[in-house]
Amino acid sequence: MGRSLVIEADGGSRGNPGPAGYGAVVLDPTTGETLAEAAEYIGVATNNVAEYKGLIAGLRAAKALDPEARVHARMDSKLVVEQMSGRWKIKHPDMKPLAAEAATILPRAQVTYEWIPREKNKHADRLANEAMDAGKKGKQWEPSASMAALKSGPAHERVLPPSGPPGDAAAGAARARAAMVGAAVPAQTLLTLPDEDESAEAPPAVGWGAAADLGSPTTFVLLRHGETALTPEKRFSGSGGTDPRLSAAGRRQAEAAATSLASRGTVQEIVSSPLRRCRETADAVAARLGLDVRVEDGLRETDFGTWEGLTFAEVRERHPADLDAWLASPKAAPTGGGESFATVARRVSATRDLMLERFAGRTVLVVTHVTPVKTLVRLALNAPPESLFRMELSPASFSAVAYYADGNASLRLLNDTSHLR
Repeated sequence: MGRSLVIEADGGSRGNPGPAGYGAVVLDPTTGETLAEAAEYIGVATNNVAEYKGLIAGLRAAKALDPEARVHARMDSKLVVEQMSGRWKIKHPDMKPLAAEAATILPRAQVTYEWIPREKNKHADRLANEAMDAGKKGKQWEPSASMAALKSGPAHERVLPPSGPPGDAAAGAARARAAMVGAAVPAQTLLTLPDEDESAEAPPAVGWGAAADLGSPTTFVLLRHGETALTPEKRFSGSGGTDPRLSAAGRRQAEAAATSLASRGTVQEIVSSPLRRCRETADAVAARLGLDVRVEDGLRETDFGTWEGLTFAEVRERHPADLDAWLASPKAAPTGGGESFATVARRVSATRDLMLERFAGRTVLVVTHVTPVKTLVRLALNAPPESLFRMELSPASFSAVAYYADGNASLRLLNDTSHLR
């Protein structure tokens, strides 16, 4: 067996899908010295395709240096790391051939994988962005023009690869912590995961049974949109109705929220539901903070079917059996082909996971609706579905959830309206 090498790889897409590029760097694990770099603009593609192509380029560069090398691949894409490690299944048609190509470059026994936070993958990230910048100018990335290594921090910041197989260090730490406090390590269960893949994954240990993650969390500041004309009348207003705009009161609420966030100065990204009331609320904040708004379709409100625009009393009068079923089960959908809360929870959790991967370690303003906010809170607390009916969420209110790299979440705030007083 040859020497040890570390690969750091990344990919990005400005639009997802949109103009995309990848970057990869091969490092000496002892000194942190850059041994090889690769980057390329690949045209229009998704983030995940670009990330896989970055991994492939890194593996090929490592093989060119030493075909017998023991290679440790580090990426901030949990999806790619878990799929290549064999812990998550690959069902997406765009991912299968890329994963197969990556797996054939070096023998499986020579390669291990590790997920790292985005801030520890700066070199590869800068290479990917340099490639996308070159593509914007109609060119390809040139090694001689790269500044990625100079901007990525000193070599002593590099983390050496773990000595055991992927996951052993984290699992061992969790077991040791559990033993000290007499807690049990949970058994494996099946979870639904993002990017259209259904994968087997062990759930994270929680509470005192978990190995502490003291790194910077990813924080979602959850902002419900301001009022529309339907809000004071307490009418069902989801994604299947008239898509109302903010009322005068709602616009004042959005401005108040923007003023409050500007004074705090902590928000680094803004993501919004595609519906007009959220976009208008997000735009008010973006104008104050000087940030762009990214739209995520998975953050849209529940489709309430035939109930759109009706009050609860009107639904009770017209569709009593359907309403009773809806109140009794998260799998029951509103009359006329609406969405069940179980369906909404699946798309919201998938969107959450994508955002956690994309914005690792950052503070993100998420402008959305009652059901998505309550769902994110419920999932963070591991609360039952019926808890959705036991939370108050006012227009233009703030809630906040912090997510740590070890999988634990912490509810920091719920239904804060102090900025509206």
